Amino acid sequence: MKKELLDETSVVEYLTKRSIISGRAQVEILTGGVSNVVLAVKDSKRDLVLKQALPQLKVAAVWKADQRRAIIEANGMKLLHSITPDNVPELIDLDPEEFTLTMTRLPRECTVWKSDLLDGVIKVSIGSDLGRILATWHNFGADSKSARDSYLEDSLFDQLRVTPFYRAVAKVNPALDARIQELIREITEIKLTLVHGDFSPKNIMITGEDKPIVLDFEVMHTGNPVFDLAFVSAHLLCKFLRTQDLTQRAALRQCAIAFRDSYAKTSEIEIAAALPHHVAVIALARVEGVSPVNYLDGAGKIRVQELTKAALTNPSMTFEGLFV
Repeated sequence: MKKELLDETSVVEYLTKRSIISGRAQVEILTGGVSNVVLAVKDSKRDLVLKQALPQLKVAAVWKADQRRAIIEANGMKLLHSITPDNVPELIDLDPEEFTLTMTRLPRECTVWKSDLLDGVIKVSIGSDLGRILATWHNFGADSKSARDSYLEDSLFDQLRVTPFYRAVAKVNPALDARIQELIREITEIKLTLVHGDFSPKNIMITGEDKPIVLDFEVMHTGNPVFDLAFVSAHLLCKFLRTQDLTQRAALRQCAIAFRDSYAKTSEIEIAAALPHHVAVIALARVEGVSPVNYLDGAGKIRVQELTKAALTNPSMTFEGLFV
């Protein structure tokens, strides 16, 4: 039987029944990207955000995804909050029957890192902080067999990342298929640590003190850390290729390199040599895959396609060489 999704008319009653809030409450509809219902709820004591996983993502192509990802996200949030409490929201409640999770709401002054970057607000220190945070998580996962064992099931990673990004690009680029299949094998067969799976500027909030807070753990799994490094770097690359402003391009390049270098300094896991190629295929997927970015004009899309396809056929491509 199909479950009814929560909305602004039903969420207060739902949270009251779960003894999370009491009395009157204010409700605000938040943007949930393409994969969730997201509602902010505030009563006299608590300021919260509720997320409910959608059974089908809101994109032009048909893209169904298991709602069990809400359970993975809640457990991942709780775990990573225990490791870096200043950089992950606190989980308040998980309802596995309704695929909802409730967390503390972030301070109102927080901005979305994606919006900041597109507005030309590019701070290298944020890249450095994110590299350190991600490496801390990866180090924990590499050291904790019990944590890795808890996230061995990775079908959601295939549904939400491997197929719509890697396989989608390979399908429309037969000349790149062999190399992309090698990259797929690396991220699906070489499993070293806990992987966030959606380490993206849209999921990173920036506080008034320029400190990052990371959201959205629904694709967390035991896998290859190169994917997290590549996923956020591909977003930075797309933004780098979007703008013709030399100052912004230089700042985005510095931010990407600072992220990579900070990660390398903190991480106990060596960065995979194939990182530049993973960055390239993910960036190309943001033009030719299932979920294209919404900020590239025609010329920008061509720049992404030309650079990434050349990179994927160049065995000597470096991370710095992508940002030229």
